[in-house]
Amino acid sequence: MSDLCDSCTYYAYDEEDEEYYCECEMDEDDYGKLVTGQYKECPYYQSDNEYLVVRHQM
Repeated sequence: MSDLCDSCTYYAYDEEDEEYYCECEMDEDDYGKLVTGQYKECPYYQSDNEYLVVRHQM
């Protein structure tokens, strides 16, 4: 799943901690399912690739 995180809009670098974090606001239930592997992929994933968005609009 971390491969998807690398290209996600919500995955941001925190300069204070010098680490990457997911900035998506999800509830505790969804976070628990994500951590325990009940989701095959993150339901909040959003690509930060602008070209995919433009291609979809054409």
